[in-house]
Amino acid sequence: MTDFTHRIHSEKGVDGFTALDGTVKFYGFVHAILLKTGARQVLDFGAGRGAALVDDRSVYRRHLRDLRVGGAQVTACDVDEIVTTHPASDRQVVIKPGERLPFDDGSFDVIVSDMTFEHIEDAPFVAGELIRILRPGGYVCARTPNRFGYVRMVSSLVPNRHHAGALRSVQPDRKALDVFPTVYRMNSIGQIRNLFPGCTVFHFNDSAEPSYYFGNAFLYRSFMILHRLLPGALATATNFFIMKPGEGVAEQDCTSAS
Repeated sequence: MTDFTHRIHSEKGVDGFTALDGTVKFYGFVHAILLKTGARQVLDFGAGRGAALVDDRSVYRRHLRDLRVGGAQVTACDVDEIVTTHPASDRQVVIKPGERLPFDDGSFDVIVSDMTFEHIEDAPFVAGELIRILRPGGYVCARTPNRFGYVRMVSSLVPNRHHAGALRSVQPDRKALDVFPTVYRMNSIGQIRNLFPGCTVFHFNDSAEPSYYFGNAFLYRSFMILHRLLPGALATATNFFIMKPGEGVAEQDCTSAS
Protein backbone atom coordinates (compact mmCIF):
# COMPACT_ATOMS: atom_id res chain seq x y z
CA MET A 1 0.00 0.00 0.00
CA THR A 2 1.36 3.42 -0.95
CA ASP A 3 0.58 6.94 0.22
CA PHE A 4 0.88 10.42 -1.27
CA THR A 5 4.63 10.57 -0.55
CA HIS A 6 5.19 8.00 -3.31
CA ARG A 7 3.83 10.54 -5.80
CA ILE A 8 6.34 13.11 -4.52
CA HIS A 9 9.24 10.65 -4.33
CA SER A 10 8.94 8.22 -7.24
CA GLU A 11 12.07 6.40 -6.07
CA LYS A 12 10.17 5.13 -3.01
CA GLY A 13 8.66 2.55 -5.32
CA VAL A 14 11.98 0.69 -5.33
CA ASP A 15 12.15 -0.20 -1.64
CA GLY A 16 10.22 2.39 0.37
CA PHE A 17 12.97 4.95 0.98
CA THR A 18 13.82 8.24 -0.70
CA ALA A 19 17.04 9.75 -2.00
CA LEU A 20 16.93 12.05 1.06
CA ASP A 21 16.67 9.24 3.60
CA GLY A 22 18.62 10.07 6.77
CA THR A 23 18.83 6.45 7.91
CA VAL A 24 20.48 5.39 4.65
CA LYS A 25 22.97 8.27 4.90
CA PHE A 26 23.90 7.64 8.54
CA TYR A 27 24.23 3.87 8.29
CA GLY A 28 26.19 4.24 5.05
CA PHE A 29 28.91 5.95 7.09
CA VAL A 30 28.53 3.42 9.92
CA HIS A 31 29.11 0.54 7.50
CA ALA A 32 32.11 2.35 6.01
CA ILE A 33 33.60 2.57 9.52
CA LEU A 34 32.80 -1.07 10.31
CA LEU A 35 34.56 -2.16 7.13
CA LYS A 36 37.47 0.27 7.46
CA THR A 37 38.23 -0.73 11.05
CA GLY A 38 37.53 -4.44 10.56
CA ALA A 39 35.31 -4.22 13.65
CA ARG A 40 34.88 -7.46 15.54
CA GLN A 41 33.05 -6.17 18.63
CA VAL A 42 30.22 -3.67 18.15
CA LEU A 43 27.95 -2.09 20.76
CA ASP A 44 24.46 -0.88 19.86
CA PHE A 45 24.00 1.70 22.64
CA GLY A 46 20.36 2.52 23.37
CA ALA A 47 19.22 -0.29 21.10
CA GLY A 48 15.72 -0.64 22.55
CA ARG A 49 13.68 -3.43 21.00
CA GLY A 50 15.23 -2.84 17.60
CA ALA A 51 11.93 -1.38 16.42
CA ALA A 52 13.10 -0.44 12.92
CA LEU A 53 14.53 -3.93 12.41
CA VAL A 54 11.04 -5.29 13.03
CA ASP A 55 8.66 -2.61 11.76
CA ASP A 56 10.48 -1.06 8.79
CA ARG A 57 9.07 -2.19 5.44
CA SER A 58 12.30 -1.34 3.62
CA VAL A 59 14.52 -4.38 3.12
CA TYR A 60 17.58 -2.18 2.57
CA ARG A 61 17.12 -0.09 5.71
CA ARG A 62 16.68 -3.25 7.78
CA HIS A 63 19.87 -4.59 6.20
CA LEU A 64 21.79 -1.40 7.02
CA ARG A 65 20.65 -1.42 10.65
CA ASP A 66 22.00 -4.94 11.13
CA LEU A 67 25.51 -4.30 12.47
CA ARG A 68 26.71 -7.89 12.24
CA VAL A 69 28.93 -6.93 9.31
CA GLY A 70 31.67 -9.36 8.33
CA GLY A 71 30.89 -11.59 11.30
CA ALA A 72 31.14 -8.84 13.94
CA GLN A 73 29.69 -9.71 17.33
CA VAL A 74 26.97 -7.21 18.30
CA THR A 75 25.99 -6.39 21.88
CA ALA A 76 22.71 -4.51 22.30
CA CYS A 77 22.25 -2.51 25.50
CA ASP A 78 19.52 -0.29 26.89
CA VAL A 79 18.03 0.84 30.20
CA ASP A 80 14.76 -0.85 29.19
CA GLU A 81 14.48 -4.62 29.60
CA ILE A 82 12.79 -4.75 26.20
CA VAL A 83 16.32 -4.83 24.76
CA THR A 84 16.32 -8.56 25.54
CA THR A 85 14.05 -8.99 22.49
CA HIS A 86 16.45 -7.21 20.13
CA PRO A 87 16.50 -9.30 16.93
CA ALA A 88 19.92 -8.45 15.43
CA SER A 89 22.37 -8.92 18.29
CA ASP A 90 24.45 -11.72 19.76
CA ARG A 91 24.13 -10.46 23.33
CA GLN A 92 21.66 -8.22 25.10
CA VAL A 93 22.50 -6.25 28.27
CA VAL A 94 20.21 -4.18 30.48
CA ILE A 95 22.12 -1.19 31.88
CA LYS A 96 21.26 1.04 34.82
CA PRO A 97 21.19 4.85 34.61
CA GLY A 98 23.99 6.49 36.59
CA GLU A 99 26.03 3.28 36.88
CA ARG A 100 29.21 2.33 35.04
CA LEU A 101 28.58 0.38 31.88
CA PRO A 102 29.10 -3.35 32.58
CA PHE A 103 31.91 -3.73 30.05
CA ASP A 104 35.70 -3.83 30.37
CA ASP A 105 37.91 -0.98 29.16
CA GLY A 106 38.46 -1.13 25.40
CA SER A 107 35.80 -3.78 24.84
CA PHE A 108 34.41 -2.44 21.57
CA ASP A 109 35.79 -1.46 18.18
CA VAL A 110 32.71 0.58 17.25
CA ILE A 111 29.78 1.95 19.27
CA VAL A 112 26.60 2.92 17.40
CA SER A 113 23.93 5.09 19.01
CA ASP A 114 20.95 5.97 16.84
CA MET A 115 18.55 8.58 18.25
CA THR A 116 19.66 8.05 21.84
CA PHE A 117 21.93 11.00 22.72
CA GLU A 118 18.93 13.32 23.10
CA HIS A 119 17.69 11.21 26.03
CA ILE A 120 20.91 11.19 28.08
CA GLU A 121 20.76 13.29 31.25
CA ASP A 122 24.27 12.88 32.70
CA ALA A 123 26.12 13.60 29.47
CA PRO A 124 29.68 13.94 30.91
CA PHE A 125 29.42 10.61 32.73
CA VAL A 126 28.00 8.74 29.74
CA ALA A 127 30.54 10.25 27.33
CA GLY A 128 33.35 9.16 29.62
CA GLU A 129 31.94 5.65 29.84
CA LEU A 130 31.60 5.33 26.07
CA ILE A 131 35.23 6.35 25.59
CA ARG A 132 36.37 4.04 28.39
CA ILE A 133 34.86 0.95 26.76
CA LEU A 134 36.00 1.94 23.26
CA ARG A 135 39.35 0.65 22.05
CA PRO A 136 42.01 3.14 20.90
CA GLY A 137 41.33 4.09 17.29
CA GLY A 138 37.68 3.05 17.61
CA TYR A 139 34.60 5.11 16.76
CA VAL A 140 31.41 6.27 18.44
CA CYS A 141 28.80 6.78 15.70
CA ALA A 142 25.74 8.76 16.75
CA ARG A 143 22.70 10.21 15.02
CA THR A 144 20.46 12.57 16.98
CA PRO A 145 18.14 15.55 16.50
CA ASN A 146 20.08 18.78 16.05
CA ARG A 147 19.94 20.93 19.16
CA PHE A 148 19.26 23.98 16.95
CA GLY A 149 16.76 22.33 14.60
CA TYR A 150 13.04 23.11 14.60
CA VAL A 151 12.12 19.57 15.69
CA ARG A 152 14.03 20.07 18.92
CA MET A 153 12.67 23.61 19.35
CA VAL A 154 9.07 22.46 19.01
CA SER A 155 9.50 19.37 21.19
CA SER A 156 10.97 21.52 23.96
CA LEU A 157 7.62 23.34 24.14
CA VAL A 158 5.82 20.06 24.89
CA PRO A 159 6.33 18.57 28.39
CA ASN A 160 7.92 15.11 28.27
CA ARG A 161 4.83 13.55 29.84
CA HIS A 162 2.83 14.58 26.76
CA HIS A 163 5.33 13.46 24.11
CA ALA A 164 3.69 10.09 23.47
CA GLY A 165 0.29 11.69 22.91
CA ALA A 166 1.71 14.43 20.72
CA LEU A 167 3.62 11.95 18.57
CA ARG A 168 0.48 9.89 18.05
CA SER A 169 -0.97 12.95 16.31
CA VAL A 170 1.99 13.71 14.05
CA GLN A 171 3.27 10.13 13.60
CA PRO A 172 0.29 7.75 13.87
CA ASP A 173 2.52 4.68 13.33
CA ARG A 174 4.84 5.58 16.23
CA LYS A 175 4.32 3.29 19.23
CA ALA A 176 4.20 4.68 22.76
CA LEU A 177 6.80 2.16 23.97
CA ASP A 178 9.29 3.78 21.56
CA VAL A 179 8.91 7.28 23.06
CA PHE A 180 11.29 8.44 25.81
CA PRO A 181 11.95 11.75 27.64
CA THR A 182 14.33 14.16 25.92
CA VAL A 183 16.90 16.56 27.42
CA TYR A 184 19.24 17.50 24.49
CA ARG A 185 22.61 17.63 26.24
CA MET A 186 24.61 15.81 23.53
CA ASN A 187 23.08 17.30 20.41
CA SER A 188 25.40 19.92 18.93
CA ILE A 189 28.96 19.89 17.63
CA GLY A 190 29.99 22.22 20.46
CA GLN A 191 28.55 19.92 23.11
CA ILE A 192 30.19 16.86 21.56
CA ARG A 193 33.62 18.48 21.31
CA ASN A 194 33.39 19.54 24.95
CA LEU A 195 32.28 16.07 26.05
CA PHE A 196 34.93 14.21 24.03
CA PRO A 197 38.05 16.40 24.29
CA GLY A 198 41.09 15.09 22.46
CA CYS A 199 38.97 12.94 20.14
CA THR A 200 38.66 13.57 16.43
CA VAL A 201 35.06 14.47 15.66
CA PHE A 202 33.66 14.17 12.14
CA HIS A 203 30.09 15.30 11.60
CA PHE A 204 27.42 16.43 9.19
CA ASN A 205 24.01 18.01 9.64
CA ASP A 206 21.12 16.76 7.57
CA SER A 207 17.46 17.51 6.87
CA ALA A 208 15.89 14.39 5.41
CA GLU A 209 12.28 14.17 4.27
CA PRO A 210 9.79 15.40 6.91
CA SER A 211 8.76 12.99 9.64
CA TYR A 212 6.15 15.14 11.41
CA TYR A 213 3.31 16.24 9.11
CA PHE A 214 0.05 14.79 10.54
CA GLY A 215 -0.36 12.71 7.38
CA ASN A 216 -1.19 15.93 5.53
CA ALA A 217 0.14 16.35 1.97
CA PHE A 218 0.16 20.17 2.11
CA LEU A 219 2.15 20.20 5.34
CA TYR A 220 4.53 17.61 3.94
CA ARG A 221 5.24 19.70 0.85
CA SER A 222 5.62 22.83 2.98
CA PHE A 223 8.16 21.13 5.23
CA MET A 224 9.99 19.83 2.15
CA ILE A 225 10.43 23.43 1.01
CA LEU A 226 11.54 24.44 4.52
CA HIS A 227 14.12 21.65 4.59
CA ARG A 228 15.59 22.85 1.29
CA LEU A 229 15.89 26.39 2.64
CA LEU A 230 17.28 25.55 6.08
CA PRO A 231 20.97 26.39 6.54
CA GLY A 232 23.07 23.46 7.71
CA ALA A 233 23.35 24.81 11.25
CA LEU A 234 19.55 24.57 11.61
CA ALA A 235 19.15 21.14 10.01
CA THR A 236 16.80 18.71 11.70
CA ALA A 237 19.42 16.05 12.52
CA THR A 238 23.12 15.82 13.19
CA ASN A 239 25.45 12.86 12.74
CA PHE A 240 28.67 12.41 14.73
CA PHE A 241 31.59 10.05 14.16
CA ILE A 242 33.90 10.36 17.17
CA MET A 243 37.31 8.68 16.87
CA LYS A 244 39.23 7.84 20.01
CA PRO A 245 42.99 8.51 19.83
CA GLY A 246 44.93 5.48 18.70
CA GLU A 247 47.77 3.58 20.31
CA GLY A 248 50.49 5.81 21.73
CA VAL A 249 48.14 8.73 22.48
CA ALA A 250 47.51 9.47 26.13
CA GLU A 251 44.22 7.89 27.23
CA GLN A 252 43.34 10.91 29.39
CA ASP A 253 43.26 13.10 26.28
CA CYS A 254 39.86 11.70 25.33
CA THR A 255 37.67 11.57 28.39
CA SER A 256 34.43 13.19 29.49
CA ALA A 257 34.26 16.88 30.25
CA SER A 258 34.20 17.79 33.90
